[in-house]
Amino acid sequence: ALFLQIVHILNMTSAKIVSFLLHPEESLHSLQNRIEFETGISTGNQELLLETGICLDPRKPASQCVIDGVRGWDSYMVYLFDKSKTVYDGPFASRSLSDCVNYIVQDSKIQLPIPQLRKVWAEAVHYVIGLKEDYSRLFQGQRAAMLSLLRYNANLIKMKNNMVSASQQLKAKLEFFHQSIRLDLERYSDQMAYGISSEKMLKAWKEMEEKASQCAQAEDIGYLDEQIMALHTEIVELQKSPYARRQGEVMESLEQRAIDLYKQLKTRPPDHAYSDSTDMVKIIVQTVQSQDRVLKELFGHLSKLLGCKQKIIDLLPEIEVALNNIKEADNSVMQMQGKRQREIWHLLKIACTQSSSRSLVSSSLEGPASTPAAAWLPQGSSGNAPAHPLSSLPAPQEGENFADVIQENVNYLELFSSILQEVRQEQNSMMVS
Repeated sequence: ALFLQIVHILNMTSAKIVSFLLHPEESLHSLQNRIEFETGISTGNQELLLETGICLDPRKPASQCVIDGVRGWDSYMVYLFDKSKTVYDGPFASRSLSDCVNYIVQDSKIQLPIPQLRKVWAEAVHYVIGLKEDYSRLFQGQRAAMLSLLRYNANLIKMKNNMVSASQQLKAKLEFFHQSIRLDLERYSDQMAYGISSEKMLKAWKEMEEKASQCAQAEDIGYLDEQIMALHTEIVELQKSPYARRQGEVMESLEQRAIDLYKQLKTRPPDHAYSDSTDMVKIIVQTVQSQDRVLKELFGHLSKLLGCKQKIIDLLPEIEVALNNIKEADNSVMQMQGKRQREIWHLLKIACTQSSSRSLVSSSLEGPASTPAAAWLPQGSSGNAPAHPLSSLPAPQEGENFADVIQENVNYLELFSSILQEVRQEQNSMMVS
């Protein structure tokens, strides 16, 4: 018997408690099947919350409902919500009166002997306390719903921050991409007349620019941002609402009055005196009316909480889609940037190759020099070889200047050759990797 565990489920749709004796190692799914049988709420629509707002984990056994703590395992409640409903119809009918309490409520002026009246009033006090406790439990259920909403909201904020961050990164990358491709297109146009041209590549670059403009649509998350901000405002208002706080003060005061009235009756001697129940019945009626009012407010507030939570549930997949679109656009932009840079390096390779081949052709036409640079140098007058046309220039100063220009060209040629070699090495390493 010590190992028996009982779970109390408060059905928030009916305000009724159902209790279950848990079987050893029973799964949560098994318990949910039993709950469905008792309440009519299908397992798929059941949301079971602890008073902390944590939803029960389907991977853990049903015993997770019973928390070991200071209050003892029998004082904990699990709150059952129907996920197919966002509007709860309350208030619900108050707990039923016992026959003897109903007897005095029907006729509060009826005179009863003091010993009998004590028994009836004891039940009446128990009834008043029960009404207050019923409200307290339902308020705890509403509080669990609020805590659950705040957990969902925290997840929403986290996803929203990820989405905004990704959107800003995409925007920055798109700005960089557009600036760099405009510069590349300008520089490409400048060199087309005397350099290298490729209609295919030019068309591809312009298509990239258009595609990048389409990618910009993914960064537009304004419509989602507005919905999230409106939800935040709604949640803050719900937290500020007086109905988010306990409204049982009147009922607690009536409860105390009923207890005091009963104590006064107990002090009266059990003689043959009779008395009516007018004062006690007044307290019962006022407590029922007070419970009716606070429950109406409670379920109105609860419906707003659940409606807000449903909006978050509906928004989360939309944010997920927006985040995926941003990531895809980001990848696309980075791929286009990489492709264009590879094409620029390919152009450089062609330019270097053409420059090298022109130098080699020039050297073979000018004479059998050991290096392309030697072919451009003036021949000495003492040699038998025919004089280079440049040797006819009389001014030594002019000759010296021209030699400087030739040396500068040689330096550029060596630089291009080293760049070409680096490109080839890079291509080889890419092919190997």
